[in-house]
Amino acid sequence: MKVAIIGSSGGNLFNLGGRQPDKLLGEIIAQCQSAQVHIAAIQFIAASESMDIAKGKTSASMYSYDQETMRIVQSDVMTLADINVLAKDSDQNLAKQIEAGSVDGLIIMSGDPEGVNAASVAAAAAKGIPVVGTGGTSMAHVSAKGANVISTSGTTGTTNRTRAVSFLTALCKHWNIKYMPVIGLQSAGAQADDEKSNNVWKRVNFKGIMQASLPGFIAMALVLALSKIPFLSSLSGVFDLIIGALPVLIAVIAAKQVAELDEVSIVAGVIAGILSTGGGIIGGMIGGILAGILVHYLFIKCVQWRFPMTTVNIVAGGIAGLVSGLLMYFLVSPIALQLGEWIKQLINMTIAFNPILAGIIAGLLIWPAIIAGIYHAAILPIVLLEMESTGNSFLGAVDMVGLVMVSAGITLANIIGPRNKGEAAVATPGFLINVGFGTFVEAAYPFMFSNKVVFAGAIIASGIGGGLVGLFGVRGTAYVPSVAAPFLSDNALGFTAAMLMSLIVAFIFTLIANKTARQATNA
Repeated sequence: MKVAIIGSSGGNLFNLGGRQPDKLLGEIIAQCQSAQVHIAAIQFIAASESMDIAKGKTSASMYSYDQETMRIVQSDVMTLADINVLAKDSDQNLAKQIEAGSVDGLIIMSGDPEGVNAASVAAAAAKGIPVVGTGGTSMAHVSAKGANVISTSGTTGTTNRTRAVSFLTALCKHWNIKYMPVIGLQSAGAQADDEKSNNVWKRVNFKGIMQASLPGFIAMALVLALSKIPFLSSLSGVFDLIIGALPVLIAVIAAKQVAELDEVSIVAGVIAGILSTGGGIIGGMIGGILAGILVHYLFIKCVQWRFPMTTVNIVAGGIAGLVSGLLMYFLVSPIALQLGEWIKQLINMTIAFNPILAGIIAGLLIWPAIIAGIYHAAILPIVLLEMESTGNSFLGAVDMVGLVMVSAGITLANIIGPRNKGEAAVATPGFLINVGFGTFVEAAYPFMFSNKVVFAGAIIASGIGGGLVGLFGVRGTAYVPSVAAPFLSDNALGFTAAMLMSLIVAFIFTLIANKTARQATNA
């Protein structure tokens, strides 16, 4: 089957995707690829401002489709009046394609059936091919001309993705073609057969949700540190406010990652998150995941039932968020909150039993954990749980001293005393990023994996740093500039000592390893 896409950036549509034609058209093409529907032609007029206020002198361009390269092509920027002249010629050619049977369906967005799209709409009506589209006024005129409109909707409340899915669902149902909406693709060149993109359950990724939520926790830590300054003590109220909002933050991220329906899933996540705050960050995550799953299924069902797209978004976003939120509020949140409390109590009991031993063990295990790929899945969630109640974390402090500072020590040694001159150039960016941003510990990998002494030194340095964290009872965080990290902790001097010790030990081990390697090479 082949479809043609016609229309314009529109009035209301301009603010809902029309101002970015590449993304708007790319989403439709991606959904077409998923259904194995081919693009016969595109005639889309994109103005520099909403058509509600556009004039003949408004700058505009026309988008078409190159069949050979299978790419969207943009014309030169001209006045809207000149583009309309080109569009009428293009419309005549498209009408001939429709009359010849080369087009099986028509997608219209904010079209002009009385003007630049008149010929193609008339040809579509004469042929009886299915027509789908958005734009209340324009689609009413299309129907009045006798076109076989099988799905129509206003533009309000829609997004590029929801419109594209609605178009293809209606067309494929009419043609009796199997179609699975592609989620997460916004360009024509994306692979439409990505199984993970199509399976909502496989998009439930706790690691991804936690990683995406991290900036919110860092913001909270910054506010906590600032609130300790005497003349900024009023920020303590802001700190409490941010803590209360963290479940909402996580719920929004979870819902968006699971449903991947842009604003629709965000709205559902906000509603679910607000009603899940009683369950802490675990409750927010569960509520957001439930909201995302419900958004996905409600959206698909409403589209299949041919609800107007605005209604689809209201049902999918509003009802999904409300149902999942109420379920959390009355049933799951108390359980989630208690689970989080048990985890935090277990951590505190372990630290209280022997803080130095706890720090050493955490330091010795943190490098194997990140190398094995389980750090973000196992340790980061615990760090965020700790930060939820105190604004900083014991394991967060171990992260900074055991990973970031050790990596900084290894890279610094390879700047000052590398095995060869080329390694200094490789190490410099890693050192600067670790010190300046408190992340990118992977910069040490090339040196650790190529030398057993460096690797062993990293583990030992991390264990020593972790032990000092336990000794001084430090709670802090990584992912912030190293010079700022001590001020975001509850023991600035102790944290500074632990950080410097880890860096120095890793630095010394790496210098010795490099010197030995150079001597062996020169011998």
